[in-house]
Amino acid sequence: MAQIDSASNIEQPLTTADGVPLKVSLQRTLRRQKIVALSLVAPLFLFILFSFLFPIGDMLLRSIDNTIVPSELPQTTKLLQNWNEQSGELPNEAVYAALAADIKKGAKSKTINRTGKRLNYEYSGFSSLFRKSARRVQRLKADKVESYRKELIKIDKKWGNIKFWQVLKRESGIRTASYYLAAFDAETNEKGEAVFKPENERIYVNLFGRTLLLSFFITLMTVLLGYPIAFLLASLPTRISNLLMILVLLPFWTSLLVRTSSWIALLQKEGIINDFLVALNIIDSSNRLSLIHNSTGTVIAMTHILLPFMVLPLFSVMKTIPPDFMRAARSLGATPFTAFRRIYMPNTIPGIGAGGILVFILAIGYYITPALVGGTDGTFISNFIAYHISTSLNWGLAAALGALLLLLVLALYLLYDKIVGIDNMKLG
Repeated sequence: MAQIDSASNIEQPLTTADGVPLKVSLQRTLRRQKIVALSLVAPLFLFILFSFLFPIGDMLLRSIDNTIVPSELPQTTKLLQNWNEQSGELPNEAVYAALAADIKKGAKSKTINRTGKRLNYEYSGFSSLFRKSARRVQRLKADKVESYRKELIKIDKKWGNIKFWQVLKRESGIRTASYYLAAFDAETNEKGEAVFKPENERIYVNLFGRTLLLSFFITLMTVLLGYPIAFLLASLPTRISNLLMILVLLPFWTSLLVRTSSWIALLQKEGIINDFLVALNIIDSSNRLSLIHNSTGTVIAMTHILLPFMVLPLFSVMKTIPPDFMRAARSLGATPFTAFRRIYMPNTIPGIGAGGILVFILAIGYYITPALVGGTDGTFISNFIAYHISTSLNWGLAAALGALLLLLVLALYLLYDKIVGIDNMKLG
């Protein structure tokens, strides 16, 4: 009988003190923990979503967005789909009539000028063409017009130029690749083929190349200057290294604009550096060095500004390398240089990688410093992105350039991961 009672007790499920099955209680506890963890992470996730992912998504959409043309010229773009732009003939009368109706409607709503501005990015002359047409098309009376083709060509001869119609048809969809073509210094010819622009009209490919080259050189300079500084800080006693670290961090307490303006005063031809070289008779007063408004000024100023971003990762990694390593290598017969090259240097590679990729990514997107000290030879692609956003208002091209810059950074990041390995990058 006792055996039967003990067996029945074993078969009964385990419960908590309040009678809830233990399995159910554990599930509830785990669910509460997940909710608490999610609520703690949610603010950070929302911050990343609204400040990073949404703006990038909006940028990518703007780089291919072309809703202005089909929304302002709905009848015209629809009829143009049946027109063969390779025939060498102008569109038929129905297309001209639809265009007149769309322009008249857009002129009343005062939105037609947006279409001219958008198409002017593709072919010069559209902006003035639509402004002029918007004023005069409203005077046309439908019952007195014999031919809209003749009336529109009479308003402006550009409506009789097949090139304008070819561009209008090509840009009649809600999506366009023209911004990316322009970012690659290319355009669409009369046959609808993508071709590169003439050599003297290419801007952005050379700018991307200059941005990469100068960013790489700036990164190299920060490594050469930052490595001995970090080595000295890591070798000194903690009390002294902390005092010197304040000097490294001191630039962070000064405005970026102030630091850049200071370099303008130092580097100009009548500046302190040139005056000092002339005083030492190193250079002649009539042959002062041109150190500003060129790539030299950009490299010097940005190396100074980004140097702390290299020193800090290097210092944090060097501080973790035991001094016994070098002493052991010396005791085994290695020279100081051999011990440094074969023991110390390889252990600092993760810090070099962390500082290098940090400085390079910051440099490739810098704007203020190249704009102030770079001149025509030291500007970056970011300066032209800012120009199209604030001055030319060609947001589509700016978005395309920004998207290409983002893809370029991601490609370099993946290349770094393949060659060095992100897992080997350390900040301390």
